[in-house]
Amino acid sequence: MESQLLTLSFILLVLVVATNLARLWHPHIFLSKISSLLLYLALLSLVSTLGFRIMGANRVPFANMYEFTIIFVCMVLLVALFIRTSHPSPLFDLAVALLLTVLLSVASSLPSELRPLMPALQSNWLHAHVATAVIAYACFALAFCLGFLYLLQANLPAADLMSIDEKIYKLVVLGFTLLTLVIITGAIWAEEVWGNWWSWDPKETWSLITWTVYAAYLHARRTREWKGRKSAWLVVTGFIVVLFTLFGVSILLPGLHSYV
Repeated sequence: MESQLLTLSFILLVLVVATNLARLWHPHIFLSKISSLLLYLALLSLVSTLGFRIMGANRVPFANMYEFTIIFVCMVLLVALFIRTSHPSPLFDLAVALLLTVLLSVASSLPSELRPLMPALQSNWLHAHVATAVIAYACFALAFCLGFLYLLQANLPAADLMSIDEKIYKLVVLGFTLLTLVIITGAIWAEEVWGNWWSWDPKETWSLITWTVYAAYLHARRTREWKGRKSAWLVVTGFIVVLFTLFGVSILLPGLHSYV
């Protein structure tokens, strides 16, 4: 049942892509309502997928990258539905749906068999570390989608562009704060499990690189007043680093944090 629900989620998101391509060609309130309905159905399907996973594993689904990716997709979609209430743009829906279909495609290629938690994951720090990581990366994902929207709609009224830019900034601030907590809790957890706060493991290193990219965004915005297109490009670049940290490192640079 879990795999069928995941397939249904993918199909619903593909339909969101098709609906919003139609909205770009022929804007209509009916298509906007269809897009909204499909997104809510996709969220329901994903939550149900996680529910079956939890029942089957009898634990929180934090054991591997497959489970993390499903939770990540769920969180991105949940926050996106909140954001689109104040910004119901077909380009935003399209960007979110395209990103999530890619992430679900990646998830479908990862090992999904039910496994018990590895000894290194059997810690009280697991829930705090992973939960903050999911929310942080979801914030960066949606900042990326809004950055994409900003770059493609540069002809919008200045007030609308400022509103998008401000949403990007707030998402990055929240994501950066949580990513800082991710690194701190990870260091404490590493000391508990491996007896070392920091070992320059590839995942640790790239998490720090990700943190540095978004720190640079916040610093440039505050000291040089980088707003608009410059900051939009920076958050787009930052999320590419996030994706490499999440998936590229686990596949190409396996280390202590490889739980594929």
